[in-house]
Amino acid sequence: MEFLTTSEAAEYVRLGERKLYELVTSGAIPCSKVTGKWLFPRRELDLWIMSGLARPAGMTAADPPPILGGSQDDLLEWTLRESGSGLASLAEGTARGVDRLLRGEVIATAVHFHGDTADDADANIAAARAAPGLHDAVLVALVRREQGLLLPSGNPRRLHGMADVLTSGARMAVRQPGAGAQMLLDALLKRAGVKPADLNRLEPPCLTGPDLAAAIRAGKADCGIATRAAAKSAGLDFVPLLWENFDLLMRQRSYFRPSIQALMGFIGGGQLKQRAAELTGYDPGPAGQIRFAA
Repeated sequence: MEFLTTSEAAEYVRLGERKLYELVTSGAIPCSKVTGKWLFPRRELDLWIMSGLARPAGMTAADPPPILGGSQDDLLEWTLRESGSGLASLAEGTARGVDRLLRGEVIATAVHFHGDTADDADANIAAARAAPGLHDAVLVALVRREQGLLLPSGNPRRLHGMADVLTSGARMAVRQPGAGAQMLLDALLKRAGVKPADLNRLEPPCLTGPDLAAAIRAGKADCGIATRAAAKSAGLDFVPLLWENFDLLMRQRSYFRPSIQALMGFIGGGQLKQRAAELTGYDPGPAGQIRFAA
């Protein structure tokens, strides 16, 4: 991230340094004090300017409701409760969350996209860039999460990876189309040269990770893909597959809304790190970082 000095920031936003200091003193502009000097992140300044964008009457967009859509996650739900942001959650999966964001039905959405290649490090960024009508996207890191195979306690079928699942004919609990975990499964099947129709699937699909864990715990399925945290919560065994970026996607004008700023302030604190360690399977190191801004 690029940082500007006071004089550089004043020139960048077309303000005098005296006015800039007034904004700093009142907490009205994004900045950070390092060894006695004020620094201004350029990308945050861009978002600050865009948050006050005026539109002609015919272009005025209604404020989205204080709802966070997208993927279900135990740490995220805890964060929404503890942050005091006032945000509700509507967990329907990554793709549906993006659809609701585009329609203005949620203020932000939690995403974890996966592609057809083994390198998924920037799949969320690629999806944000490609989303139609999301020319003002901001992608903020929440955590990195560990995804893997959930198995009954003791792993009775001795499944140690997707190859074992495919060769053994084990029944696999799956997620609905558009869920990030289902995108991951589809990608793994494609890399293995296996058609989704050839998988011994449990029907109907599970709507969330905890639902999938419950199906395995009840003996309805032999395995499924979800997070390590979901496995621990349900008392299931876990075989790790990969770490993924779990991000929050929103529009620039929403980033500086009080509810989102309350959430941003909370995820940068120590409570999130402590809770992530308790739940297991999370790396909160990137929490709060802006990974992409259109």
